[in-house]
Amino acid sequence: MKMSENTDERKRYIDETVEKNLGLVHHCANRFKGKGIEYDDLYQAGCMGLLKAARGFDESRGVMFSTYAVPVILGEIKRLFREGGSIKVSRTIKELSLKLNRANEAYIKEHGVEPTIGELALFCGCTRAQAAQALEVSKPPVYIFEENESGTYLEIPVESPENEISDSLALRQIFKELDEADQKMLYLRYFKNLTQSKTAMLMNMTQVQVSRREKKLLTMLRVQMLK
Repeated sequence: MKMSENTDERKRYIDETVEKNLGLVHHCANRFKGKGIEYDDLYQAGCMGLLKAARGFDESRGVMFSTYAVPVILGEIKRLFREGGSIKVSRTIKELSLKLNRANEAYIKEHGVEPTIGELALFCGCTRAQAAQALEVSKPPVYIFEENESGTYLEIPVESPENEISDSLALRQIFKELDEADQKMLYLRYFKNLTQSKTAMLMNMTQVQVSRREKKLLTMLRVQMLK
């Protein structure tokens, strides 16, 4: 996105973009769970990728942010595997991590439950993105290895999920751009698994109308996904 030269405005835009898209990090990190590195470390690396994507994104190129950000997030997570699970952490992040963990312990003692990232961020005077990045940085990663025929232990390989994730995110974006009635129809048919007849009754349509509209929408979705 093209911004003015105002540094505060640019920083605000980056913070807001990161906050709104933390779900992308979870989506990517979940695909690597059980591959040899703890989820917290995967998530932290993904947050670094999200921040990098927010700083480099240019909306004028006509690409959705999620499409641009996912490969960057995955790149940071894969870097974590290449570097043996280690993340180079700055002194500032380490200090914030200690502060957040102390605040977390104090909150649990006082309230009996763990605080949300938002609550910790507010207490420590940082953004949610900064809190998510700093949390758990001191925890050592746990590795999973397998033994080959020669007795050598090798790290379990990581599959590449870029295409599946990108397709899923693209489909969600296209779905959001449909009008309310079409979203409701597809939701009833493919998320609630209702028949065309039941869907027609709930939407005050005939079964034939639902069938024709559904076919048209699915064709349109396929075309959009292939662009």
